[in-house]
Amino acid sequence: MKKTASTPQKLGEFKEFTKAILVGVYRSSQDKEQCIELLDELERLSETYGMQTAAKVPCPLKAASAATFLGTGKIEELTILADDLQADVIIFDAEITPQQQRNLEKIFKRAVIDRTELIIDVFAQRAQTKEARLQVELAKVKYELPRLKRLWTHLSRQVSGGGGYLKGEGEKQIELDKRLLRNRIVRLEKEIAEVRAQREVQRSARIRSGIPTFAIVGYTNSGKSTLLKALTKAEVLVEDKLFATLDTTTRKFFLPNKQQILLIDTVGFIRKIPHTLVAAFKSTLEEAIFTDILLHIIDVANPSAFAQAEATLKVLNELGAKNRPIITVLNKADLCESPIMIQKMRIKFPKTVVISALHGTGFQELMELMMEEIQTLRKIFTLRIPQSHYALVSEIMREGKVLFLEYEENDILMKIEIPAHLEHKVLSFAERSI
Repeated sequence: MKKTASTPQKLGEFKEFTKAILVGVYRSSQDKEQCIELLDELERLSETYGMQTAAKVPCPLKAASAATFLGTGKIEELTILADDLQADVIIFDAEITPQQQRNLEKIFKRAVIDRTELIIDVFAQRAQTKEARLQVELAKVKYELPRLKRLWTHLSRQVSGGGGYLKGEGEKQIELDKRLLRNRIVRLEKEIAEVRAQREVQRSARIRSGIPTFAIVGYTNSGKSTLLKALTKAEVLVEDKLFATLDTTTRKFFLPNKQQILLIDTVGFIRKIPHTLVAAFKSTLEEAIFTDILLHIIDVANPSAFAQAEATLKVLNELGAKNRPIITVLNKADLCESPIMIQKMRIKFPKTVVISALHGTGFQELMELMMEEIQTLRKIFTLRIPQSHYALVSEIMREGKVLFLEYEENDILMKIEIPAHLEHKVLSFAERSI
């Protein structure tokens, strides 16, 4: 497919020298500061992808235009600015519809993308394992499906001699591509399900081992991989870029009391994370659900620390992990210029420890908190469960460690060590607890 001078490129075809204008919107003057913060974050995303930021433009917006998102006057200003700066792409921090995207590209005569597309392409660029690549591709295909028309608008449409509209080459190709993408979605979901099944087998084996597990979660670039490397001396990638880690990394570690634990580094969260990515990465992010304790890493030196922490907790809530025990780890304390920020964090979040993962300070207090939390993790119960409740038996066998099992008429007698969060499900069947 040959491109004309006015045909927008797809993001995946951009080179590192691509210049971008970043556009954010805010509803009122009170929202402008947050708009600028999000534009700064969008700039980091663009830099991570390999683009240069030519300008950042916060725009007041009372109501979005259904056709072009922004009003006519602001679009004219951006067109002149893009021409003057010779920008290749305009990136909106807000999510724009396929129709708005097509219309804006016609007006600007250059590529227009939104935050969602940029995040997906950053993920695609940095995915390493088979699972991560499959999940990114699924998110990308689902994003592209409603936008196929945008890729074919440069093809001429055929018009009948009587003035009636007939489907041209582009329209036929769109239908074909839609069918191909839908088939690809089915295949990808099947492959991801297979990988997920393997992960569940590994997870079940880990649970049965009885070794306490800690998931390191937090906003992207908060220092999760740095902490894992500092504690375990593991050779993990540590970069000052967003989404340096997309794949989970698990490492063994021994606490000062000789207790063996597993530390799991997870993908970083971000504000306005695309729902397609939350869905696509669910099996990876579920590592945060099926671990015993969460280490929530917060970059306390970042002025947006509170907003970043809330974004992380929001995603954890969506995944069903809000009831997991959490230790809040305030990282980069050596760079924090506001002691008040640390005090506010301590007030807001219980079980808080202040560290510098880079310099190894605060680790003793962190490990003391980790040892305390382990003591509350698992409980042993002797249960008598009717065989009619075998679904419950399967669940606690999957997540617990069976110490004794016997079948007696219509009941199942078992002694089992289970995570504390399952206690409420078995109490009514307990003969005695230890």
